[in-house]
Amino acid sequence: MIPPPADWADLDRTLDAYAAAGKTATWWWRDDDATHPTPALDRLLTLAPDVPLVLAVIPARAQSELAQRLKAAPSARVCLHGWNHWNHAPFGEPKAELGAHRPTSYVLGELARGWMRLTQIFPDAMTLLVPPHNRIAPAVAAGLRGAGIRALSTYGARKNVPAGIAQTNTHTDIMDWTTRAFIGEGPALGALVAHLKARLAGTADPDEATGVLSHHLAHDEGAWRFLGALIGRLKAHRAARALDPLDIFASPA
Repeated sequence: MIPPPADWADLDRTLDAYAAAGKTATWWWRDDDATHPTPALDRLLTLAPDVPLVLAVIPARAQSELAQRLKAAPSARVCLHGWNHWNHAPFGEPKAELGAHRPTSYVLGELARGWMRLTQIFPDAMTLLVPPHNRIAPAVAAGLRGAGIRALSTYGARKNVPAGIAQTNTHTDIMDWTTRAFIGEGPALGALVAHLKARLAGTADPDEATGVLSHHLAHDEGAWRFLGALIGRLKAHRAARALDPLDIFASPA
């Protein structure tokens, strides 16, 4: 179900409710599809350099120049974004690279290959998998530890977490993938506020930090403006706190 639209006042009231309850609205930030240095990546890294950021890197396309660029961005953390971000779902089905459309052993082999390549370029990469298109077959998820993966992040409130895997998802995607443009302030804030409210009410896991999802290579000016405003708003509120992904994914939840 799509959450109702929200505005900045709704976000402020929700964060105020956390403060009144003596609770902290924890949040984190993930950006997908990094491969190499670009002006868009530079803009992303300078948007809020003091906020920890997870960069989901496509290993088959990753370039060593990206590792050099990230040396000047100490708050950025690299993780695995599938193997080559190809869609293997049949026409008419939701896109998926890690779905049930191929043998599980083959998919896990690709992930192990991706992990090896990622760590060749980024020795400090997190043992975290972000499935392309935020979809992963249950059998693939169940075999992640055998491929060297210890954590998982998809989209939406977490449920059915694989055994031995730390999972924390993202909960608002600022892009509309039908139009490939900014989704709009109302829908973006609506999804964010809905998850924060659900945590406070206990209808979603209160310990799952609320995740903001961006895609720097796809952003239009509306997306950039909103992302900067959102991060600034969250940083400024006394009840909101950005978490370091190294802490979020340190051990299975």
